[in-house]
Amino acid sequence: MAKSIVIIPALNPDTRLCSLVNQLKTLGMNDIVIVDDGSSKRIHEGIDIFFELEELGCIVYRHETNLGKGAAIKTGIKGAIEVFGDNIGVITCDADGQHLPIDIKRVANTLYDNPSSLVLGTRDFNKDYVPKKSKYGNKITSAFFYLTKKKKCPDTQTGLRGIPSCLLTLALEEQGKRYEYEMNFLSDAADMVDMIYVPIETVYEDGNKTSHFRPVRDSLLVYSRPIRFASSSLLSTVFEYVLFILLTLIFGSGAFLAQSGSRIASGIVNFLLNKYWSFGSKRSGSKELIRYSILFGAQLLVSATLITALSYVVSAIVAKVVVDTALFFVSYQIQRRWVFKKGDVVHERKIKEEKEDAESKIYLGSHI
Repeated sequence: MAKSIVIIPALNPDTRLCSLVNQLKTLGMNDIVIVDDGSSKRIHEGIDIFFELEELGCIVYRHETNLGKGAAIKTGIKGAIEVFGDNIGVITCDADGQHLPIDIKRVANTLYDNPSSLVLGTRDFNKDYVPKKSKYGNKITSAFFYLTKKKKCPDTQTGLRGIPSCLLTLALEEQGKRYEYEMNFLSDAADMVDMIYVPIETVYEDGNKTSHFRPVRDSLLVYSRPIRFASSSLLSTVFEYVLFILLTLIFGSGAFLAQSGSRIASGIVNFLLNKYWSFGSKRSGSKELIRYSILFGAQLLVSATLITALSYVVSAIVAKVVVDTALFFVSYQIQRRWVFKKGDVVHERKIKEEKEDAESKIYLGSHI
């Protein structure tokens, strides 16, 4: 891997960011991209922060208005590729003093040694001084990550990440612009590459009051993908029942056309909602439609079979609730991992090639 580029999204930073940049340069990390995400305060202690950062040799990109952390990371990665090419690794870190220079260096070195893995700087949330909103927020997201991925991730909310070049396409195409972006990226990247956890210092100054994370709104954003998936299922179900009633009134009670027509129409609506809203897929729809149709048919068959079998033990209503709830979670995983799977053939081939390079110890560039 020829270079490791440090990308720092920043919103109203103070002079600590300048200090961080100076220390990184002392450690030999000279390629630094700063993204001003629509800061309203540029002057701190009489210093124009972003002008000072440019004077220190950083590449600075600016958003006219605040677009969100995810959008800032995408801008930084796109800019880094334009300047340094796509054969780079990217180190993302926060601008609020939570990440020590030595830890950023360690993550960069680990990425160099593992050029086809996602490297995560992980904090210890069992420390007494860790704010409760951070401690419990991470426990919830880590538990959710394990339930959906069957992989343990001790720090799902870390902003210190080493992203290999094989994941840059995913990073640029990933759904989300704000805090949900990092969770979406982590979830999709976990399906493509191995993850390596590097212990880092847990730093919270003044109760983490400089953080721009808003617990209620941003927590909803973090879980936005499964929430949208559940909402699309609910909307499709309502649409199906309304259409069923209308078709029944037109063609008569119990008409086969009413049942089959409403079910097929709701399936099409659900497919479109999941493709463009839940998963934000940008791939050609024909292949995804075929996969969704296979899943849709299989789900109907499995649902009918299990409900019939369970109805001998419990009431049909209870059986339907149990089966449909279980199939909801199964369907979510299949749609995310197969129907609307991220990446394309070229992207997946590049990941495979870089893994083979790593195994044979063929590296490009020099150790930072």
